[in-house]
Amino acid sequence: MAQLLLELFSEEIPARMQVRAAEDLKTIVVEALKTANLAVGDAKAFATPRRLALVVDGLPDVQPDLTEEKRGPRTDAPMKAIDGFLAGNGITLDQCERRTVGKNEFWFAVLSRKGQRTIEVLPDLLAGAIRRLPWPKSMRWGEGTMRWVRPLSRVLCVLDGDPVMLDLGDRIPVGKTTSGHRFMSPAPFDVGFFDDYAKMLQRNKVVLDPAIRRSLIEQQASKLADAVGLAVKRDAGLLAEVAGLVEWPACLIGSIDEAYMGLPAEVLTTSMRTHQRYFSLTTKEGALAPRFIVVANIEASDGGAAIVAGNERVLRARLSDAKFFWDQDRKEKLESRVPALGAMVFHEKLGTLEDKVTRLQALAVELSAYVPGADRDMVRSAATLAKADLTTGMVGEFPELQGVMGRYYALHEGERAEVADAIAEHYAPQGPNDACPTRPLSVSVALADKIDTLVGFFGIGEKPTGSRDPFALRRAALGAIRIVLENGLRLPLADAFTKARQLYAEAGAAGFAGDGGQAVAELIDFFADRLKVHLREKGVRHDLVSAVLAVNKADGTREDDLVRLVARADALRKFLESDDGANLLTAYRRASNIVGIEEKKDKTSYAGMSQSDLLRQKEERHLAEHLGQSASGAEDAITAENFVAAMEAMSRLRAPVDAFFDHVTVNCDEPALRMNRLRLLSQFRSTMSKIADFGQIEG
Repeated sequence: MAQLLLELFSEEIPARMQVRAAEDLKTIVVEALKTANLAVGDAKAFATPRRLALVVDGLPDVQPDLTEEKRGPRTDAPMKAIDGFLAGNGITLDQCERRTVGKNEFWFAVLSRKGQRTIEVLPDLLAGAIRRLPWPKSMRWGEGTMRWVRPLSRVLCVLDGDPVMLDLGDRIPVGKTTSGHRFMSPAPFDVGFFDDYAKMLQRNKVVLDPAIRRSLIEQQASKLADAVGLAVKRDAGLLAEVAGLVEWPACLIGSIDEAYMGLPAEVLTTSMRTHQRYFSLTTKEGALAPRFIVVANIEASDGGAAIVAGNERVLRARLSDAKFFWDQDRKEKLESRVPALGAMVFHEKLGTLEDKVTRLQALAVELSAYVPGADRDMVRSAATLAKADLTTGMVGEFPELQGVMGRYYALHEGERAEVADAIAEHYAPQGPNDACPTRPLSVSVALADKIDTLVGFFGIGEKPTGSRDPFALRRAALGAIRIVLENGLRLPLADAFTKARQLYAEAGAAGFAGDGGQAVAELIDFFADRLKVHLREKGVRHDLVSAVLAVNKADGTREDDLVRLVARADALRKFLESDDGANLLTAYRRASNIVGIEEKKDKTSYAGMSQSDLLRQKEERHLAEHLGQSASGAEDAITAENFVAAMEAMSRLRAPVDAFFDHVTVNCDEPALRMNRLRLLSQFRSTMSKIADFGQIEG
């Protein structure tokens, strides 16, 4: 068995693309090998800023021989068709045989193909795989035609130590040569097998495995922090990114000028993380310390003193700008900044951010009625100021700090803490790992902000399609769902959507006039789909959600109370896990099938109540009696929102339903009796449907 080693050596590959590119390279090459009938053992891919590497073990030396049978034209077909078949397969007529298939006779060819040596198959296979490697962005360079993420400098490709001479064109050299670190060990060297390759790279100051680079960075940073009594602030995203920027990590510790430690901690950490890729350090109490960790890509002869000094100088300049913005922004009150939002477009069809703030005030106050503990006046204040920090210099420089800076500026002005917190938290949650607002004011404004956005973009036809969601509406809906569920809000979504549409209409936005019933229904469907996603991640089956969603409320409208809906789905899950629930589901399906088949055959509906005088057998009478009792009990329990009790009321149907199917013949010879029994089964189906649409339950 042979080993394939492939390295694609290039200019710096963006850190965010490296892991995906390495996996894509492995997938494409392995699939191509399998398509070429080359068995594959173990395959591993690696990435550094300047190279993608792949090692595939267990390759055979030769492809297996193949025998393929092909049917050609009929023997009495025109000679031109027969000649075409022969030419296409590189054979002569005397290599074919006649066979009868059905009533006709055909020419058949048995083609034997001898397997090629693997080293002969690889050049075209690998060249094609390299060209097919997908990149989010790619480029051409020089006068060549090849597209890649960055100029491809060299390719190392060997099979069991022998070079594989694939042709990529564009004067890209291919062989068994690579090189180490760009600055510390640039001299080229030859390799033949992966173990030697990895060891030689390590010797030449390149750590091939990104997981090892991450571990080295963590170890070095922790050691430097421990030495000065501090701790490294954990940041998995930054760690992964920095590991993709260096081939030989060398951590160094620098200092932050005390003059800038009065800035908000978020300003300091954002400036260091986003612009400089530094790790923040904290004291044992968790406070931000005036130190940072920078990861260099070189072992400096002076121990890194010049590198640290240079990074401290750059950071000083960054923080000097931040301090200027901090001082200047606080000279103007947030409330006085609101009119400036009129110059910032929310969307060309939905108005400015000032328009959004006006709607946000009204909608947040409206929704606060459903948020226990929310003060209407304070909600209005928070909604008014929520977007004001978008006009500040600090947020202009650090967009990631929108909301956060608004909180600091509000507190500086003497605003109440609840209002300031609502300004900071109204964008949350922005992802599945983001904390959900729980303070009443924050909940009111955050929910209003998301509903306003969703109603607005749905109203102008900008709905998510497939993988396209440019305005992050799926994320907004999931955020709203989390706010409602995690805070137990009894919010009727249809009313909230209708109010939001009304506010757009009052502002003169096109397309929002009328009752908007269809638009509201579409939004409820969209929330239902997002709810299924949210609950599926928590282990709740999507079909159970569909089953309870299909049941209308007592007034005939769609269920739009998410808290009630989830409670109903949970009760249904527990019910179906019981023996009574599982057996009733089977009985429901049997009854539905019988009624459905007979309705289709008779071209009529058997909905309605059965006639008591036609209930001849005791099993019929017993089932009819229990249907009335269960329906009444379930309705009372549903009204009281005791869904467990509603399911228990239904469970009492199990024995009479089982007895009915055991002793009663539905399709009997008497037409009136048959119709009455079909109505009884239809009545059973409709009674069950009071708590869920059991027809939507899978399995």
